[in-house]
Amino acid sequence: MTPRVLMLGWGFPPNISGGLDTAVAELFWEFEARDDIDIDLVLPAEYAPEEYDNVYGVPTGEGDVATRIGRLSAEFVEHAADADVVHTNDWFGYDPGVRAQTTHEVPWVTTFHSLTMDRNRSPPERELRTEQRLVDRADHVIAVSDLVRRNIREHYGGESHCIHNGFTSVEPTGRDLKAELGIEGPMLFFVGRHTHQKGLEHLLYAVSKLQRDVTLVVGGSGHLTDQCKRFVRMLGIDDRVQFVGYVPQEELGDYYASADLFVSPSLSEPFGITIVESLSVGTRVVACESGAAELLPEGCVVEVEPDSDSIAAGIERGLTAGPLPEYEPRTWATVADDHVAFYNEILAE
Repeated sequence: MTPRVLMLGWGFPPNISGGLDTAVAELFWEFEARDDIDIDLVLPAEYAPEEYDNVYGVPTGEGDVATRIGRLSAEFVEHAADADVVHTNDWFGYDPGVRAQTTHEVPWVTTFHSLTMDRNRSPPERELRTEQRLVDRADHVIAVSDLVRRNIREHYGGESHCIHNGFTSVEPTGRDLKAELGIEGPMLFFVGRHTHQKGLEHLLYAVSKLQRDVTLVVGGSGHLTDQCKRFVRMLGIDDRVQFVGYVPQEELGDYYASADLFVSPSLSEPFGITIVESLSVGTRVVACESGAAELLPEGCVVEVEPDSDSIAAGIERGLTAGPLPEYEPRTWATVADDHVAFYNEILAE
């Protein structure tokens, strides 16, 4: 039997808000190319691509994520009538998932790409309660790393099955961003949302403690951008930090390749797509604990703690380290293989 899987996502390239959207899209594309699985995907209409017959965009209107997802639950449940498995992602999938499970008695799989405590310094109580319900009610829980699996067990008392994400790569075009930005010494690069989770303030403080002349290039934006710029001025490192704002996907490869180090100071990085993107062009990474590091040989990532002294020391080590060790990238085809095997296993129970 070829399993028919109904998946729920949020964004889809190029309309993405984080690693979850990239992971769902990569998995969808892999499933599309296979004949041992049928995939349907439900997304908010404003993010859904129009070129696929099996992607269903549902208008969600205005409001917060929970309100908007609530508006597409009924249509998700309708599509679930033809599914052998329904597969949701993160906390926002609780209502559609539990309704599909109850209405059609269809096995419900949910993947945790991160936990709300990973994304928030003070996690919203609603999200904490919803994640607990997810762990309690879903038939099967997948974690994208052993790190996430440990946290699910520790915080919610539930067991999960680990299927690591695949390694996303980027392609440089040959642009020398270091030269274009007028950087003469070592270039450090950071890209990501400017939120508490990403630990950018620790990186900025670390730059102020470095004895060598470096320039940190900061990509991305977020609700802490203005605060970070004020912090830079307060530290007196205006000449050592350049905020470049949103970096288009087609330019990412050149930023990574132009940098001497990519630095990921995240307080929590359940997987870490930016880490493997940087490594894909040969740029070493300084990073706090991450799921991606579970799949990499020692030396690819200089591991640090989320504090400025540790990050500064890690940058010094990274800038003086030798060549990157060779490693085997985990492909999304392998991720798809693991999912198909998992679906077949639970359907055979």
